[in-house]
Amino acid sequence: MAAINPYLNFEGQTEEAFNFYKSVFGGEFQVIQRFKDMPEGDKMSAEDGNKIMHVSLPIGNGNVLMGTDTLESMGQKLNVGNNFSISVSTDSEAESDQIFNALVAGGEVVMPLEKAFWGAYFGMLTDRFGIQWLVNFDYGKEK
Repeated sequence: MAAINPYLNFEGQTEEAFNFYKSVFGGEFQVIQRFKDMPEGDKMSAEDGNKIMHVSLPIGNGNVLMGTDTLESMGQKLNVGNNFSISVSTDSEAESDQIFNALVAGGEVVMPLEKAFWGAYFGMLTDRFGIQWLVNFDYGKEK
């Protein structure tokens, strides 16, 4: 397994929060994507389209702080307790399948593992203890 990193959810403040974290920890954003840049992103409101779909900030030795804005227009609602997930970066699709299937036992699939438009094999789940997980294999990092 490559890494486990925190993934934070915000209600429209991701950009502000991550600029703050960048000022604290230093470094540069690895990725910053807005909802308007996703497929069919042009169909959402300008306000939602400009919000952050994904941002990642490397911190220290191999750690990455990641985040997103929740969109009520997509049925998402931020509540204290669901404002973070644990992101698991794997080394293969097979490892993703194994970890995803083990974690979801007794839990709930939020988004099944599938090839995503950003070049990864990705899925989301909530385990039986209520913890949210993101499982991701980046095809650009195949071994």
